[in-house]
Amino acid sequence: MWYPPSGLKVYLSLGSTDMRKSIDGLSILVARHLNKDPFSGHLYVFCNRKRTILKLLYWESNGFCLWHKRLEKHRFRWPQEVGDVKEIRIRELEWLISGLDIYQVEAHKELSYSTVY
Repeated sequence: MWYPPSGLKVYLSLGSTDMRKSIDGLSILVARHLNKDPFSGHLYVFCNRKRTILKLLYWESNGFCLWHKRLEKHRFRWPQEVGDVKEIRIRELEWLISGLDIYQVEAHKELSYSTVY
């Protein structure tokens, strides 16, 4: 099981991406189109026009990793927003990969507390 490192960010490349692109082509998209650093270690997620393929690109210490998932029957619930990039949480990425909408209603709101002395 993979556990994301603290501070990891996930960026969706909105719209559709040509899935013939591999590591080099996707890293160029990250740098030029999304204006992000492909060597940051953050996750960059791409989806094809039919919404049946996801590719995740990230840098891990000494090389790029490319994760590819192709659905045989269904479609991913890819956001239909306008723009180039959208930052989401790891939890929302898990929902997306599982076929859920990243905008689903959560059961409880996230709480944050600070200690008062």
